[in-house]
Amino acid sequence: MSTTLTTPLPTGRQHVLELGGQRAVVTAVGASLREYSVDGRDVVLPFGEDQIPPAFSGAVLAPWPNRLRDGVYSYAGTSFEVPVTEHLRHTALHGLVASTAFETVGSSATSVTLEHVIVPTHGYPWPVRVRLTYTLTEAGLHVSAEGTNLGATTAPYGIGFHPWLSPGDGQVDDCTLQIDASGHVTVDDRLLPTGTEPVSGDSDLRTARVLRGLDLDDAWTDVLRDADGLSWIRLGCPDGRTVAMWADRATMAWQVCTGDTVAQIARRGVAAEPMTCVADAFRTGDDLVHLAPGAAHTITWGLALL
Repeated sequence: MSTTLTTPLPTGRQHVLELGGQRAVVTAVGASLREYSVDGRDVVLPFGEDQIPPAFSGAVLAPWPNRLRDGVYSYAGTSFEVPVTEHLRHTALHGLVASTAFETVGSSATSVTLEHVIVPTHGYPWPVRVRLTYTLTEAGLHVSAEGTNLGATTAPYGIGFHPWLSPGDGQVDDCTLQIDASGHVTVDDRLLPTGTEPVSGDSDLRTARVLRGLDLDDAWTDVLRDADGLSWIRLGCPDGRTVAMWADRATMAWQVCTGDTVAQIARRGVAAEPMTCVADAFRTGDDLVHLAPGAAHTITWGLALL
């Protein structure tokens, strides 16, 4: 008797959400936002369900976002080592769950909740549950992420998200970018933080700037918030539309990348990443969340096409 094998998708199970002209596709692997469009116009760069997500497209970055120097850190007097995953710069990049399949714990036509419990290892011995809820609303896409420490000791924790904003049918060079932040992170040749500085010149994007000539893979701190406590990134596009991304008070930094050196993206979109901490926080402690046993940390963000 022959057996027919079905090749599993690298993105896992697909969750399609629809509301009016909005459509979002969330995948099990990485709890990734694979598509989000409004009336057929892409808000984020989509990728195929049969593709390994290019350049962390749409992924959840936990229990740390961005880079960890040499994959080593100390916490509460104990040293830990996690695998180096970015060999060019010898760092551990974007945490432990971006390529992990999340379980579905609730879904409807407009919302899905996915979760994964990080398996304790010698490098990260804390069972932290990461739970994501994606919901389409009349105002746009709303995302909530909750990290809960199921262990018996306090865990170091951070989280970020990695959508690539779409310029529609236009080019990134013809877009404008505005970032609600007044501090800029300085880095070394490994893109690891060396300090912060007030924004100035090309790093001052508090007012929208044309992206032509700007090669960004930078973090911003001293996040500015509106009357509702939200910080915003706005990508103004040649078609007259604006991709607007907001994040709540749990967001302590924005990372933005234009993809100039990322062959898989090749400056086709702009990564806008709300983060609870910048790179290397497990080593520096800057804005690191100390997640006590049983405690939960929540962050919310969203997208809209204006």
